[in-house]
Amino acid sequence: MRKPEFHFPAIYKKARRGGPAIILPKDIGMVIAYTGIGKESVVVEAGGGSGFLTIALANVCKKIHSYEVKEEFAKLVGENVANAGFSNVEVKNKDVLQGIDEKDVDLVVLDMLDAEKAVQIAHSALKKGGFLVGYMPHTDQTQRFYLECQKYFSRIFTMESIIREYDVKERGMRPQHFGLQHSAYLVFAQK
Repeated sequence: MRKPEFHFPAIYKKARRGGPAIILPKDIGMVIAYTGIGKESVVVEAGGGSGFLTIALANVCKKIHSYEVKEEFAKLVGENVANAGFSNVEVKNKDVLQGIDEKDVDLVVLDMLDAEKAVQIAHSALKKGGFLVGYMPHTDQTQRFYLECQKYFSRIFTMESIIREYDVKERGMRPQHFGLQHSAYLVFAQK
């Protein structure tokens, strides 16, 4: 079986993976597209992991505040962001469940276990019209997160991005035999 090609952009060339799962470009694109963040946006992420989402957000947003509870992952996020050449990221070795220091932010992304425990905290940090996005690989996590969001947010929707790459040859075109199907469910909640 052939490993799928993730088609990472050049900004990840010097990024190092270090244990935590990464958010793939297909999901990053959905976060950016469906929240409408851009060059004036301030973003908080919890669960920085390897910093792949952090780098993508730093490329399009004004300021990123990355919370990572594990010290070795916080260090990895910082190194990967620096290697990508971004200076608009603050990495905090802090548990987001202890609170978000920033207020009136445009987006909070939670890529962490028990993300539903941070929904109220995220809601308090968001400005009116801002988005909370939960990134969860399992349906039970997604359900718990969605139901918790219903207590605080009025507009909530859940999506999944599935990639189907094609082989194109002179004799014809067809879907590849293997591909990247499920990586995570994305729950979007707007304040």
